[in-house]
Amino acid sequence: MRSVFCIPLHTVKVYPSFCLCHMSNGKKEDFFMPNSKRKVGLFGSIRVLAFSSLLCAMSVVIGIFCKTYLNFGTGLFRITFENLPILIAGIFYGPVIGAVLGAATDLISYLLSPQTYPPNLIVTAGAMAVGAVAGLSSCFLVKNTGYKKIIVSSLLAHAVGSMIIKPIGLFQFYGYAVLFRIPLYVVIAAFEILVLCLLYKNKNFRKIVEVRHDLH
Repeated sequence: MRSVFCIPLHTVKVYPSFCLCHMSNGKKEDFFMPNSKRKVGLFGSIRVLAFSSLLCAMSVVIGIFCKTYLNFGTGLFRITFENLPILIAGIFYGPVIGAVLGAATDLISYLLSPQTYPPNLIVTAGAMAVGAVAGLSSCFLVKNTGYKKIIVSSLLAHAVGSMIIKPIGLFQFYGYAVLFRIPLYVVIAAFEILVLCLLYKNKNFRKIVEVRHDLH
């Protein structure tokens, strides 16, 4: 007679682990990798991909909110902080991810807007430049990590993307009046740098954004 041994479900604990399989050459190979470490294209891991997607969504939502409630002078003066997530991506994940996020957020914002004219690709290039310049500055220009990297990278990113490239794209709509946006972006850049520095003080935030360095 066959006996049955039952284990109460509450006593069973399952822990994630690597599965190893023996190959024909005698070496052990990983059967699978933990989801957060699995390689995913240019993002490096699912964790970075997921957080980058979250940053993209945040940028789109912030942009829509600012266009709706902080838009003055028929669009000439618009207080917006949509570049903040793009700066985070560029500074901590590199210039490529920063540029991709900048392009994605600008084009998604265009698709969700009621505009009927084609997208302004120069403005899109400006959004890409914000992420790319932030990434290049943090990777090659500023060697030490921390607040200095955030401040220098953010200032250069806004100088190139927001104060040079984007006004060129908006010149056809506003003419030389677009130059009045430059002082506004100085104030916006200062506020975004302050927010980034406050976020960087949080240990949990640093743990999330610095995961890519752990994978290298």
